[in-house]
Amino acid sequence: MEWNGKRYQAAREPGLKLVLDAGFSCPGRCTFCDNAAFHPAYSTSDKSIRQQIDEGIAFHAARGRTGGPYLAYFQSYSNTYASLARLKEAYGEALAHPAVEGLVIGTRPDCVDAEKLDYIASLGCARMEYGIESFRDETLLRVRRGHDSACAERAVRETAARGIPVCGHFILGLPGETRETLLEDVEKINALPLESVKFHQLQLLKGTPMAAEFAARPGDFVRWTLDGYIDLLCDILERLRPGIAVGRLAASVPPRYLAVPGWGVKASEFSRLLDRRLAERGTWQGKAL
Repeated sequence: MEWNGKRYQAAREPGLKLVLDAGFSCPGRCTFCDNAAFHPAYSTSDKSIRQQIDEGIAFHAARGRTGGPYLAYFQSYSNTYASLARLKEAYGEALAHPAVEGLVIGTRPDCVDAEKLDYIASLGCARMEYGIESFRDETLLRVRRGHDSACAERAVRETAARGIPVCGHFILGLPGETRETLLEDVEKINALPLESVKFHQLQLLKGTPMAAEFAARPGDFVRWTLDGYIDLLCDILERLRPGIAVGRLAASVPPRYLAVPGWGVKASEFSRLLDRRLAERGTWQGKAL
């Protein structure tokens, strides 16, 4: 079976995302994190949300993507880590923009509660993206995540129970994790009411504690070659239940942020290489189930 011309179910967002930085923070900083590496230049907290939306629309237009509909994507840091009143202010400002038709809220599993989820559900136009990263409690402790896997599972279930679409983010290559442990974790992904998932390879960013940890103990990390990572993704997709859409399979940041060089492959080329490998293996999403 193929979906959307691919051998996996590719996620289709209901609009173009406008990345926003609303000035939220996090309860702690993971050892791999540098938010500056992951958002466009127009998205800075010194600008109003409306200004960021207008500049985001222009950003897309300069790349030939026009007409919307547009989704306000609260991406930077943990976008439920504030009082309910502050969330209503930020989300309300975004939804007041005439071009915005919905919200995508990126946050952590330990930064939601029943009251916040009830409010988000009442909007009727919001999607949640949780940074789960790993189901291994020892990994979460090592990277200073600040919550365990049970917290992530509970947040996903409680969010989905309110009818809010949920996406889970996972990093492949965190210290101490192997191909075998990552494939075991796919069973846990399959058991959760996730609408979509995003995977990406670990990227070691300059100045982060994880980059220093890698320099001191490189043997604790599996550093995937491009070919090896594509084969890992094929193994994961074979075990991923149909019905879970795949929103991302790799990521890149500007080379100036990297402590260890990346693969130097553009997203379109990466997608082509993955599709070719899946075809060579005669496999597709869910084949091994």
